[in-house]
Amino acid sequence: MTTVMITGVSRDLAARFARSQAADADVTVVGVDVVPPRHDLGRASFVRADIRAPIIAKVIAAHEVEVVVHMAVLASPGRVGGRSSMKEINVIGTMQLLAACQQASSVRKLVVQGSVSVYGSSPRDPARFTEGMGPRTTLRSGFGKDSAEVESYVRGYARRREDDIVTTLRLAPLMGAGVDSTITSYLALPVVPKVAGFDARLQFLHPADAVEALLTVTRSDLPGTYNVGADDVLLLSQVLRRLGRPWVEVPRPAGPLLAGLARRIGFTDISDEQLDVLTYGRVMDCSRFAEAADWRPSYGSVEALTDWAQALGPGLLGPERADGLLDAAAGLLTGGRADGR
Repeated sequence: MTTVMITGVSRDLAARFARSQAADADVTVVGVDVVPPRHDLGRASFVRADIRAPIIAKVIAAHEVEVVVHMAVLASPGRVGGRSSMKEINVIGTMQLLAACQQASSVRKLVVQGSVSVYGSSPRDPARFTEGMGPRTTLRSGFGKDSAEVESYVRGYARRREDDIVTTLRLAPLMGAGVDSTITSYLALPVVPKVAGFDARLQFLHPADAVEALLTVTRSDLPGTYNVGADDVLLLSQVLRRLGRPWVEVPRPAGPLLAGLARRIGFTDISDEQLDVLTYGRVMDCSRFAEAADWRPSYGSVEALTDWAQALGPGLLGPERADGLLDAAAGLLTGGRADGR
């Protein structure tokens, strides 16, 4: 019987993974988070604990945890009380968790949910990032910088624990039924602001495929860092046409202003980092993981988008709030135009 501990289990993807992992009769799953889970965990048990506190070492020891799957990394500061809280959870939490794992003789494998954000997004990016490439621009703040710091600590842990299996999966943005994220909130707008003169290249990953990838590296020994995403790529304009969304083109210098307007009316949390992605796009080469794990995603980016769209109800913004965003944009921006192509 193998004991697997999953951090951040109150979040949707971690809960999906916990249910799937716990379906294996040979595995005992312990989910850890600071708040009770909102989703069904199946046979998995739940322990309320903060990975930033020393108590996490006691949880590992008490359950004789052998495999740790770290999924308590947050991408949106607005959901945790601001940027400082987000960084504390992501970076300090990871450091404390790794320290606890290093003290535990039972731990033999560490799996980390990484992110495509470590590559940044800029006009100098390659067509597809491979695992050996770094960002073409300096990651000064935000989720990308947190992700890079987390990976640096994980590499340090791997050097200190040479006998452990340490795997990091850099996941593409999730897309599929039930996904609630900055990108899905953006795409759900009745009229979508799009940076003029650019057509971002987007790559998605369905949650079911993310779970399967995590299960694969939990059950097998695949040390190293791997990109995980769908093989196909969509332009932002193609995404909007498939969704039947009209858009308004906004000059690039006015992008942060529009993002600020959106935040003020409670739409979504668009950071400068995310605005760069919606301007320049970002795509990974995922062939290394496909070859090492003999694994391919079941959903392409198109299928993942279709699955999300079919489950989508009315736009996340009501008509009044959407009108407020567009009216404010029209009054403050120049050069914008509505385009329903």
